[in-house]
Amino acid sequence: MRRARVVPRRPDARPLRSQRHTGPEITEDSTAGINRERLVRTLTFWLRPAFALRVVYRFQKIVGFDRSMALASSALTAVIPLSILCGAVLSSFSDYDAAERIIERYGLAGQGAKAVRSLLAPADGTSAGVGIFGGIFLIISVLSFARATQRLFEQTWQLTPLSVRNTRNGLAWILALACYTAVTGWMHATLGGKPLGVVASVCEVPVSIAFLVWSGTALSAKRIPWRDLLPFGVTAAALTALYSVGASVYLPRLFNSYAARYGAVGAVFAMISALFAAMFVIVASAALGREMRDELVRIQAGDRPSDDEIRRQWDTVVEQTRSRWRTTREQVSHRRSKDEKKQP
Repeated sequence: MRRARVVPRRPDARPLRSQRHTGPEITEDSTAGINRERLVRTLTFWLRPAFALRVVYRFQKIVGFDRSMALASSALTAVIPLSILCGAVLSSFSDYDAAERIIERYGLAGQGAKAVRSLLAPADGTSAGVGIFGGIFLIISVLSFARATQRLFEQTWQLTPLSVRNTRNGLAWILALACYTAVTGWMHATLGGKPLGVVASVCEVPVSIAFLVWSGTALSAKRIPWRDLLPFGVTAAALTALYSVGASVYLPRLFNSYAARYGAVGAVFAMISALFAAMFVIVASAALGREMRDELVRIQAGDRPSDDEIRRQWDTVVEQTRSRWRTTREQVSHRRSKDEKKQP
């Protein structure tokens, strides 16, 4: 009987299973490199010149600056009397004070806090109330703000204007806006003690997305699907949170400066400036969100620009920027040489 030959195993030999090639080894550095590359490609895609020009054109088409000022003016005429009335009603049941909430929210002091109290608090010895004409004016101003916001969605998404035919949805939107303001105000009152209110602003983002998407659906009478409004809601919520953090730094100086110059009227100037900046964020986000949705539809249809085309666009922008920079330097140096020759 023949014995089987036994081959001695080398000390450095490995099992055959481990010797199989399973592909390149994935390390933490390679994963970070892939993530960075993907991030750069995403940014260069969405910030490419062709897309940025479409967003700017959309913003100009809806007359973005005028629309922002119209929204800010409508919001101001609705917010001040509504804040005084709500403060007077809620103060009967609790210690709510609209002026004090604004002062605590933005950390106002000195002339700014005094101006806000003079503007939003009723006079001493009187109670805030609404007569027949005051009630009519309040309803008209609130509905005017709702219709101004409605026109923003109609113009951005190129819809036929509904005007007063959408009044019922406008009233529902006003009630939702009051609830949204109360929820976000509670968030800032509870979590706003952190530096710059960053935690409260971050927690506010999901609530803002839901409210903004629903606002577009309601004010358009469901003519805009919520999926088409999702890019707008995400963009507007993120930019609004950034604006809220910046406003906590800038608004106290603005209120104090205007109040020192103009007294209680200065608080109105400061509020219209703050509202204009906030409405500008909303209008710009609407233009950006509309173009982002159109771009996503093109991508789903297979009409995505190639990487070479995107690279050529960026190369063109860089070359034009360098050319203008060289021209500017030459002009500045030429003027300096002429000035030196004129000197005695």
